[in-house]
Amino acid sequence: MKILRFIVWSLFFGMPLIVAAQSTIERVEPPNWWVGMAHNEVELLIYGKDIGTYVASMEVYEGVLLKETKLAPNQNYQFLSLRIAAGTKPGDIRLFFSKKGKKTIKYDYPILQRDPSRSALKGFDNSDAIYLITPDRFANGDPSNDTVEKLKEKANRTLKGGRHGGDVAGISNSLDYIKDLGFTAIWINPILENDMKEYSYHGYSTTDFYKVDPRYGSNQSFKNLCDQAKSKNMKVIMDMIVNHCGLDHWWMQDLPYKDWINQWPEYTQTNHKKTVILDPYASKIDRKQFFDGWFVPTMPDLNQRNASMAKYLIQNTLWWIEYAGISGIRMDTYPYPDMYFMSDWTKAVMKEYTDFNIVGEEWVTRPTIVSYWQQGKKNGNGYTSSLKSLMDFPLQNALVTSLTNEKTWASSWTDLYEALGQDYLYPEPNNLVVFPDNHDMSRIYTQLNEDFDKYKMALVYTATVRGIPQFYYGTEVLMSNTGTSDHGIIRSDFPGGWQGDEINAFSGEGLSAIQTEAKAFVKKLLNWRKTATVIHSGKLIHFAPENSNEIYVLFRYNDKDRVMLILSKNDKDLSINLEPYQEILGTHLMGKDILNGSLYEEKEALLVKANSAMLIELH
Repeated sequence: MKILRFIVWSLFFGMPLIVAAQSTIERVEPPNWWVGMAHNEVELLIYGKDIGTYVASMEVYEGVLLKETKLAPNQNYQFLSLRIAAGTKPGDIRLFFSKKGKKTIKYDYPILQRDPSRSALKGFDNSDAIYLITPDRFANGDPSNDTVEKLKEKANRTLKGGRHGGDVAGISNSLDYIKDLGFTAIWINPILENDMKEYSYHGYSTTDFYKVDPRYGSNQSFKNLCDQAKSKNMKVIMDMIVNHCGLDHWWMQDLPYKDWINQWPEYTQTNHKKTVILDPYASKIDRKQFFDGWFVPTMPDLNQRNASMAKYLIQNTLWWIEYAGISGIRMDTYPYPDMYFMSDWTKAVMKEYTDFNIVGEEWVTRPTIVSYWQQGKKNGNGYTSSLKSLMDFPLQNALVTSLTNEKTWASSWTDLYEALGQDYLYPEPNNLVVFPDNHDMSRIYTQLNEDFDKYKMALVYTATVRGIPQFYYGTEVLMSNTGTSDHGIIRSDFPGGWQGDEINAFSGEGLSAIQTEAKAFVKKLLNWRKTATVIHSGKLIHFAPENSNEIYVLFRYNDKDRVMLILSKNDKDLSINLEPYQEILGTHLMGKDILNGSLYEEKEALLVKANSAMLIELH
């Protein structure tokens, strides 16, 4: 497929102007900035018919300097750099665009008063449990925006890959439900405009980086959601993408620079060869194809080596944090953009918001590769990162493998035990995000062949092992995708999220007995975790599982508290001798199982139920 030579003029969603000739300037991005930011120099992307043929200037504004004007090869763009000094008062900066024989264009660019709480934003951490939501499939709080006339794809709930109508209002209306389950943070799959003609609901083909998709709501409704969550002591994590945009992004018809995106003579897809980053024998073309190849033909690969593109993406991230007050970012496809840009990007965010947190997606099951990207890692090629957190795909894979494998000469728990034992590769394993599944893989209940006992073991392990647990919406009611791996089914509608649904998981109406039990189990587990500080910050010790009993034992502990986790895949109840665990347990076991309320006093042996998880607070 030949890459298009993007020369066709097109107008999209013009911005309001305070000008005499409003048709000339179509976009100014970012749409505003703030006084008092550490990032006090902002580059404005100015877009409009022939705007690059005009001379830009600025009316005198105390504390603000028009530092630089930069022209692109495409005359429909200018890039203006403004420096905003400390102590500058908020207001409108008047910009002028002059051309001989033409009427001067005036544009008032707002710099706003900063919310004083923004610099102290606290990111998600080990005390949190994250609820992952695909917004189109969770709850339809505002049916009036299901179809938006100007956008290409219309609502069609009967189409598994179509738009179903979930939105920001649905999430806002459900905050109490999510909090009641014991979650303290929500991660929302991308909500920015995705004006693609089909399969747009997933959100990963952005067509406007400064606009919430109108089928989800508005920028203001998203900001309101963040404010509402904060009032309930909950955090919002925004899903972002800097590696690519959608083919129908407004700039794709009229690129400012040829190298604004990574172009090839013919369509070239990334090779996904993540080892090339450190491979001493990797060829230049393999490295280039990994970083610069496209994911799919509908997702142009952005070129972060273009200085203005790099600034655009960094500013866009800072703008959303400052505007909405989010508490974290999940960065999609973290290793695929230029890795030196990603270092600059994370540093810029963490410089502005020192207590913030970002989790990167590095979907590979080898911790040697995942750990490369974490802050503090000493890499052989000298690369340094400021990324605090990563998705722990290696541990997720090992968890499912151990729960589904049969024992051989070694315990079936060996994969999980050894995966956790490789934490020495990470500078900060406690800041990894752990999870049983997510939006891109089969539901955990399906992965475990709908074995309810193993499902409970997976959830207990995820909630108590080191790291920050994340669960996908509907896990609490055993949502599954048995018989298919289609993402439209994996991301099915949450029962009760639409008016008229026969089953309502919010209220419990119509749930089966096992679904009701699962929901109660999640609620008990996570509400206990919410106050179990030993799980948030305690140390971890685990004992090598033996193939003789198919039991895996872990402890979380600190100077005051100890918690014992026992996972058993035995088909029969089994009495275990507690002597092997004396270094942490002492000579006797005394405690309470928080899952079923059982009390244990002066135990030297313990009866472990078949196919079960036991979570015992020790006294």
